[in-house]
Amino acid sequence: VQLVESGGGLVQPGGSLRLSCTVSGLPFYNWNVGWFRQAPGLEREAVSCNNWSNGITYYTDSVKGRFTISRDNAQNTLYLQMNSLKPEDTAIYYCMASMICSAGGVRSPIYWGQGTQVTVSS
Repeated sequence: VQLVESGGGLVQPGGSLRLSCTVSGLPFYNWNVGWFRQAPGLEREAVSCNNWSNGITYYTDSVKGRFTISRDNAQNTLYLQMNSLKPEDTAIYYCMASMICSAGGVRSPIYWGQGTQVTVSS
């Protein structure tokens, strides 16, 4: 199984980025997938996930209204559109596939990508 992220980079506050994650080696269409992030000195936190069976999405409070998760099952690709970026969004962003994704959050992540750096700075 491979999860490969792309799309990170340096952006000014208020700017936008779109992260992509291409998945291979598992049936993407029936896996819950999403994003975590880890800032320096902090624990890894769940940012968003998408439930494959009912379409439910989860967002951590700090990104609601700014980030949008989406998936293209035909392309085995997960996206995270990030708008109105803030310096506190600076982190390594990891794509993952998990057992559980609900409106309450993510549980039991199983597979991880290698991460992509997002830096928000002027």
